[in-house]
Amino acid sequence: MKMPKTTIAVAAALVAAGAFVQFSADAQGLKMRDREKQERGKAQGQPRLPNTTRAENEAILPLYQAVQAQDWTAARAAVPAAQAGAESPANRYLVGQLMLNTGRGAEDARLQAQAVDQMVASGGAPAEQIGTLLNVQADLAIQAQNWAAAEAPLTRLLASDPNNVQRITTLAQVKLRLNRGDEAQALFQRALDASTASGQAAPEDLYRRLLATAYEARQPRQSIDLSRQLVRAYPNTTNWRDALLIYRQLSNIDGALDLDSRRLMRVVGALESEADYVEFADQLSRAGLPGEVKAVLDDGVARGKLPAGGPHAELLTRANGLVAEDRAGLAGQRAAALASAEVRPVLGLADALASYGQFAEAAELYRAALGKSGADANLINTRLGAALAQAGQRAEAEAAFRAISGPRAELAAFWLLWLERRPG
Repeated sequence: MKMPKTTIAVAAALVAAGAFVQFSADAQGLKMRDREKQERGKAQGQPRLPNTTRAENEAILPLYQAVQAQDWTAARAAVPAAQAGAESPANRYLVGQLMLNTGRGAEDARLQAQAVDQMVASGGAPAEQIGTLLNVQADLAIQAQNWAAAEAPLTRLLASDPNNVQRITTLAQVKLRLNRGDEAQALFQRALDASTASGQAAPEDLYRRLLATAYEARQPRQSIDLSRQLVRAYPNTTNWRDALLIYRQLSNIDGALDLDSRRLMRVVGALESEADYVEFADQLSRAGLPGEVKAVLDDGVARGKLPAGGPHAELLTRANGLVAEDRAGLAGQRAAALASAEVRPVLGLADALASYGQFAEAAELYRAALGKSGADANLINTRLGAALAQAGQRAEAEAAFRAISGPRAELAAFWLLWLERRPG
């Protein structure tokens, strides 16, 4: 029977710490004492373990001798009496050592865990072994999925090394298993702070765990903020997608804001599923933007996300039939749109130009729209910032996004995050 790798690792740690009983010197001592007694004619039966009372010796010696003989069946049977009879901290610790030898010899992980518990609780462990014993105690408890038992040693370890990121994270995971999400979240945040304070990049997994605890606790503001922290530290496509999906799920967004959030998803490459593309294209179609419908669906086809003959085919056919006429008519609308006192004509034309990738021209009209009657400055600045960003005008785009307040400010913050890595 092979020992599990985790058990082997535990045993190795304990051997290194000197937690197992070493029999060479101790056994020789017992033999010498027996000979001395015999030579003096005072032999009175069983050998005597050092530093034990008569009662302790009677309780512990059978376990000691069974372990020395590697008779693991007898050793197991002798454990309860030895535990009950050991009175001093040193002898309670000795019993724990003997139990550990027995557990190792019998390949009994449960007995090894009990042995470590005995040694930790004994009060007799050498100071230099406490850290190793607590580590092993926690590891064995986690291996057995005994989360309550893992909590105490991890807490003690953390008290002596409060900025150990790995230990903080492990304790946080244990707290999650114990359904104490608030404590876990605080610990994950502590681990993140400790990691960054050390000048090292916090692991991506740590950001994701902290985000997960906030999301599961239904904390919208914290979740959205943490999702941006994740993207800032690790700006890969998966994190962008997760962050924007969390933003969309946890924000009370209207149809126009939903459409603009999908536009950012496309810019950062976060559209992944067939549904992402089809739903986005359908929204654009209903908004009367065939050029953008075509662009979105063409992207999906090029990326292999839209299978031939899928539900997008009808949308694409319809858009292809409208694009030429729609685009040809845009130039003739400019003068009338700019002359109108109302915002709708100029905003609609700006949206249409942006849908064809004419971002610089669209930005000019969005600026004009800001001065029109009925203008929604936050909506217009969102689209102005997006147009400027895609036109390569970073500073101007940042200014537009920073002018946004209200529900759109969160989306603007994501755009600003994307701009951080764009050329100035």
